[in-house]
Amino acid sequence: MSKAQVWHSGERELQRRLGVAERMAEIGPRVLNPVLPEQHRGFYPLLRFVVAGAVSPDGNLWAGLLEGEPGFAWSPDPTLLRLNTVVSRVDPCADALLATGAIGLLGIDLQTRRRNRLSGQISEVDSKGISVRVEQAFGNCPQFIQQRQLVADAEAPAADSCVVSSNLLTPRMRELIAAADTCFVASCLPREGLSPAVDVSHRGGWPGFVKVSESRLTLPEFAGNRFFNTLGNLLMNPRAGLLFVDFASGDLLQLTGRVELEWEAPAASRFEGVEHLWHLEVEQVVWRPGGSRLRWQFESFSPALRRTGVWPG
Repeated sequence: MSKAQVWHSGERELQRRLGVAERMAEIGPRVLNPVLPEQHRGFYPLLRFVVAGAVSPDGNLWAGLLEGEPGFAWSPDPTLLRLNTVVSRVDPCADALLATGAIGLLGIDLQTRRRNRLSGQISEVDSKGISVRVEQAFGNCPQFIQQRQLVADAEAPAADSCVVSSNLLTPRMRELIAAADTCFVASCLPREGLSPAVDVSHRGGWPGFVKVSESRLTLPEFAGNRFFNTLGNLLMNPRAGLLFVDFASGDLLQLTGRVELEWEAPAASRFEGVEHLWHLEVEQVVWRPGGSRLRWQFESFSPALRRTGVWPG
């Protein structure tokens, strides 16, 4: 594969718009790996959860959490990541993963702000979990990750009967979004003759960095590594899934919908540190009170937030 082909066409187009295509063509082959680097293989067994991205046969994107004891995520060899955990049947990721086999994973440690990304295909499903064949893996810097400490582990997630599926955001859901300093984004690149390439990424900001109005969410894009993995996917396939976590209670809010990119955004100039905006028109909602077993205590905001602002009133 030539250097120009390491990035897909959507990523290259956005890199071209910012005048960094030549530099990223040099960087790409050094950071994008077709297997798990040894550092990543040592990182995943330390985690209590990973974020998963999935796409359904009808194109809906979902992001969710997969949890377990330390060591539940481990790599038998550099081409494979094993997840010894069972996806909840009320998680919309479950049916999507089984139907398409395409998966994106984000390994993230909220205590150390380390994170790694992986895109691959499910090669095996059994009673203990799933095996993922790696297609691409790379590291991410700790920018915009808020530091949290794990303080409790519930014996089990809340009962399935508490789950609400809808196409509308309730006031409680809007409240969670409006207070959030973190969310996770699933996107994918359709590939002719192949399964989609799914990615899931992290977004962070001051509380309220995601603006919510009725069923429309607006997310800022701060200056980053110029990979444009998420925005490149959204340029080629304007659909996304969002996951919001109430880290104190374990409540999970999963959204899927259609995306509008606003590359030249007049509103961005009124929000410090923002280069671009994108919007999600929510089409489906899954609300899972206590859907995560893990409970976290906030420690500190990312130092990178010092150069960003908040939405003007």
